[in-house]
Amino acid sequence: MWQVLRDLLRYNREFAVGVFLLSFVILIAALSFLAPHSPLDSYVVPPDLPPGWPYVLGTNSRGQDVFWQLTCAIRNTLLFGFAVALISRVLSLVIGLIAGYAGGWVDRALMSVNDTFIVIPLFPILVLFYFVMRDRMSWMTLALAMAFLGWSYDARLIRSVALSLRAREFTETSIFSGMSMRQILIQEHLPYVLPIVFSTTMNNINWSIGLEVTLSVLGFTDINTPTIGVMIYWANQHTALVAGIWWWIFFPVALVVVTFIGLFLLAVSMNEYIDPRSRLGRVGA
Repeated sequence: MWQVLRDLLRYNREFAVGVFLLSFVILIAALSFLAPHSPLDSYVVPPDLPPGWPYVLGTNSRGQDVFWQLTCAIRNTLLFGFAVALISRVLSLVIGLIAGYAGGWVDRALMSVNDTFIVIPLFPILVLFYFVMRDRMSWMTLALAMAFLGWSYDARLIRSVALSLRAREFTETSIFSGMSMRQILIQEHLPYVLPIVFSTTMNNINWSIGLEVTLSVLGFTDINTPTIGVMIYWANQHTALVAGIWWWIFFPVALVVVTFIGLFLLAVSMNEYIDPRSRLGRVGA
């Protein structure tokens, strides 16, 4: 794994830029632990001040320092994306590997469930979920709902790789040596799908962050938990653009765009690394 990261950093410029951008975003998120005020506190600083010293990103109409509010918001947004990606990766790995290895009726049954989730319209379902769970809606509740709805595409991709691995000689050797299905999937097949898992994880984090921002801007989440979408929601509620408080919206949007670009570059570079021809061509160059 470390050799893969070393090769990507050395030979793939997109991966290096993506790592730099994501490291910058994570650094901003880490500063949230040094915040002088709770992100839920209001009117702790003078409202509606433009960027300058000592409020480098200005203040908003709720009397909050935009910089410190942004650090907490991007931290929660990243944690949300990672939580969704982690849970959905486990589901996609388990279902994809078992379906590809077992085949037969097990494969047909799992892929029938998988295809059902693929055709479900996610956004209307999540909006309906909000109205049903409005009084009990929380950050983790939404993350769990999105994770259980966002695993199906990647499970089918992992299944396709597992189907090819099942016919390999080393799989037959493992079976003849007495290894169980669990041992074969974890020890023999899992290392082959890890690069794909990494790439799909970056895409899934992007998807979950984008959907969370959309739902938050519309008010279909817990608006008491600071995220990038919630910051934009409150800015819209206070008509920030009409009032000329552009920094309240500009900086959250700019930071989430940097996050999207960083994750996208990591996913693209890993997709290129998975392809042996493009990988050898870049290393040779």
